[in-house]
Amino acid sequence: MPEAFKSRWPWIAVVALAVVAAVAAWQVLQPPTPPAGIASANGRIEAVEIDIAARTAGRVKEIGVDEGDFVRAGQELARMDTAVLQAQLREAEAQLQRARISVETATSQVTQREAEAEAARALIAQREAELDAARKRLARTRELAAKNAISEAQLDDDRATAEAARAAVAAAKAQAAAAQAAIGQAKSNVVAAQSAVEAAQATLQRIQADLDDSVLISPRDGRVQYRVAQPGEVLSPGGVVLNMVDLTDVYITFFLPTEQAGRVALGTEARLVLDAAPQYVIPAEISFVADVAQFTPKTVETAEERQKLMFRIKARIDPDLLRKHLHQVKTGLPGMAYVRLDPRVEWPPELQTRLPQ
Repeated sequence: MPEAFKSRWPWIAVVALAVVAAVAAWQVLQPPTPPAGIASANGRIEAVEIDIAARTAGRVKEIGVDEGDFVRAGQELARMDTAVLQAQLREAEAQLQRARISVETATSQVTQREAEAEAARALIAQREAELDAARKRLARTRELAAKNAISEAQLDDDRATAEAARAAVAAAKAQAAAAQAAIGQAKSNVVAAQSAVEAAQATLQRIQADLDDSVLISPRDGRVQYRVAQPGEVLSPGGVVLNMVDLTDVYITFFLPTEQAGRVALGTEARLVLDAAPQYVIPAEISFVADVAQFTPKTVETAEERQKLMFRIKARIDPDLLRKHLHQVKTGLPGMAYVRLDPRVEWPPELQTRLPQ
């Protein structure tokens, strides 16, 4: 053996061993080839994103969480400055108090007008009695005047008294009608005052709702992804303060060709194997199958698949399972999704469920 070759032999052996090790590692890291009746495709773990936003315009007062923090449903995340709302609340409370006083005043006016109407009715009775007496006196005076028993002047006086009594009755009736109209006006004032009370109460409820909304609450369990705003910033209505991901609504999106996607139904059993943790096999089920095919997206990696029309599919992980491993859930991780197209096919050993303890 030449001396030059002998000197290079250890290096050749090292390179050969490195190549063998690389090939072995590549074979180990390769995803298992599914048997017939099971389809596979690559995808990425995704989760529902939620923007925590201010409903009304205002200044961010404080933010109680940082990026990466886990939060629970109902947990306070941030507060908006409420100085203006507090002033509006006090103003609305004063308006409500004034409206309630107006109701009491209008109600007392109704009582007063009803009393005046009762007095007017009594006056009518009195005037009618006086008119009846005047008419009877006039009748007697006419009989006596016909017999020349009294003077014509007395007859004229009694006639004038009867006419005055008739006019007094008419005036009393007019006064009673005015009193009745005043009752209607007073009652309408009560209705208006009550409407003002309801309007003030509605304003209070609106302001209180704005105050409640000034405390930004987590709607679900999840993790804070971004702090979009900082304390002191002024936001417009709908301005985003935080962005979070719902770690109980996690799925992988992948694509299958037409002949395979047509055999996938909602609820079909699936398995997920992530590149970052190939030792685990995560159970899932199909939660979405697109109705319309589309051209193969760039995320599909094989040339053969890129030449076909594909259907977008989602496989969702069980929320109860996610809650048990909430702090281990990560979004954006690539991996493989396996779908059992034929329910009679058993999952091979390498795709049996394996979860972290």
